[in-house]
Amino acid sequence: MNLSFLLRRHQAEFGPVLAADLNPATMTRLDLTAGNPVVAQADLRDTPQFEMLIEQLLSARQATVGVGGYLENRVIYRRSPGLFGDPVVPARSLHLGVDVWLPAGVPVLAPLPARVHSRQDNVGFGDYGPTVILEHELEGTWFYTLYGHLSRKELADLTPGQELAKGQAFATVGPFPENGDWPPHLHFQVMADLQGRSGDFPGVALPEEREQWAALCPDPNLILQYPCLD
Repeated sequence: MNLSFLLRRHQAEFGPVLAADLNPATMTRLDLTAGNPVVAQADLRDTPQFEMLIEQLLSARQATVGVGGYLENRVIYRRSPGLFGDPVVPARSLHLGVDVWLPAGVPVLAPLPARVHSRQDNVGFGDYGPTVILEHELEGTWFYTLYGHLSRKELADLTPGQELAKGQAFATVGPFPENGDWPPHLHFQVMADLQGRSGDFPGVALPEEREQWAALCPDPNLILQYPCLD
């Protein structure tokens, strides 16, 4: 069964992914593409400066939480050319998840019953940092959710195969530099198939491969259900 269709059919059953007061009135969609001149001209290699940029974008919208990024062709990955591309290999810039930009320390929750598939600390500037992948089942179909840029302190407490109840906290949003050296945020992604991977999965793809990655990684807002992303 098509995973996007399945997620739509079960939307009323999903719980929150973050234990935070995500008031729609204080959330805004962030544009991190080259089309946003504030982002295009910023020095994104300096993480404290990058965090100030996020705060500036939120303040301009009178918001406290920024969200967005699904299938967004972003300029921000130029801060990590060794990870997302080099002079020989075309740069990856198409974001496959939704980012929720908010303070470190916010608990991360299982939005539906889950089993811990894998966990891994993807160290390196611009990478995921501490990462958890959960597996879920709906109507006999298994699929996966990925949570990147977490805190290290909870990672060691998770064991592959561990069962999680809907709404159970299993991690927190991590601070930099341990979160891959990003301004604090959660990268949330949905995958129909892990393709044999464990503890890691591409969160950024080549723009020309948009169609195939969109089929593999459906819109995370089918679970998040944030009005500002509709």
